[in-house]
Amino acid sequence: MKKLLALLPMLSFSALLTAVQPALAQAPAANPALPNIKILATGGTIAGAGVSSTQYAGYQAAVTPVDKLLAAVPELSKVANVTGEQIAQVASHNMTGDILLKLAQRVNVLLASKDVDGVVITHGTNTLEESAYFLNLVVKSSKPVVMVGAMRPGTSMSADGPMNIFRSVITAGSKDAHGRGVMVVMNDQIIGARDLHKTDTMTVDTFKAPVFGYLGFVVDGKTHFYKPAARKHTTATEFDVTGLTSLPKVDIVLGYEDDSRTAIDALVAAGAKGIVHAGAGTASVSAAVQPGILDAVARKVAVVRSPRASLGIITRNMEFDDDKFGTISGDTLNPPKARILLMLALTKTSDPKEIQRMFDMY
Repeated sequence: MKKLLALLPMLSFSALLTAVQPALAQAPAANPALPNIKILATGGTIAGAGVSSTQYAGYQAAVTPVDKLLAAVPELSKVANVTGEQIAQVASHNMTGDILLKLAQRVNVLLASKDVDGVVITHGTNTLEESAYFLNLVVKSSKPVVMVGAMRPGTSMSADGPMNIFRSVITAGSKDAHGRGVMVVMNDQIIGARDLHKTDTMTVDTFKAPVFGYLGFVVDGKTHFYKPAARKHTTATEFDVTGLTSLPKVDIVLGYEDDSRTAIDALVAAGAKGIVHAGAGTASVSAAVQPGILDAVARKVAVVRSPRASLGIITRNMEFDDDKFGTISGDTLNPPKARILLMLALTKTSDPKEIQRMFDMY
């Protein structure tokens, strides 16, 4: 092939085609014994690059295209027939509802094909848990969907992206992975989308399932599962994004000492259809904020209580009268995931009782 490239300037198009055909004929065909896995790339640190192999601060995310990501892991050809597609190229804190809808709709189209056995999605880690939970609620297939990211850019001397991609493809091609909802594979661990938490700003073991535990592990090219996802997901949900062109506007307000209703009033005035109140402790609401919530609910804005601590359960009327104020308790969802579910719930209904049913179910 090197000799062929050296001759390119001297070859006519017909001569070039004649010369290339034997090389093309020798290209490996899809192995019918291996699963067919589609990789959808959206950007993030896993597609990032720095100016040196030791750089972390200041590297640029979302610059490496999907073909180069796959080329960095030639071992993929031994475990699956892999093809890639670039859906977006953004750092995940720039993910939008439009990108989420595009991604979900594309996943559903791919999984409906008999030629696709599973999907892997590369994604930035900043908002990975939100996108994973969104897909967990709207994917309409029992085939595996695996999301993967990296905490170090690809130019790092110890980049974690290539191994994470390799193990994600193994998981997406595993028959044992069917029917478990959307999963995230990083640092050898398989975590359910609903249970996923990013717990550290820098370390490679940042993603954990601190409340409900891991679904399983990937070891030496094989998946080991120990439990199913506990809540309804994918084909068992009532949410459908087919033909959906936008998502309702939902925002998050933080509760803290000496807070006020100012943020809630501003969001309602700006057209928010839902608000997640990330309250202190058991998602408590201060006396200063309570009138703002009452006014928001009166204006048909759905308000969900979720703990700013991100872990633990918030049941209905726990240290706050949800029945009186017309609010919704967030169960064990942290504020960002509560926002995801509230957005989808508002595509179906604005009835707080119905939305509460969904929070209790999903």
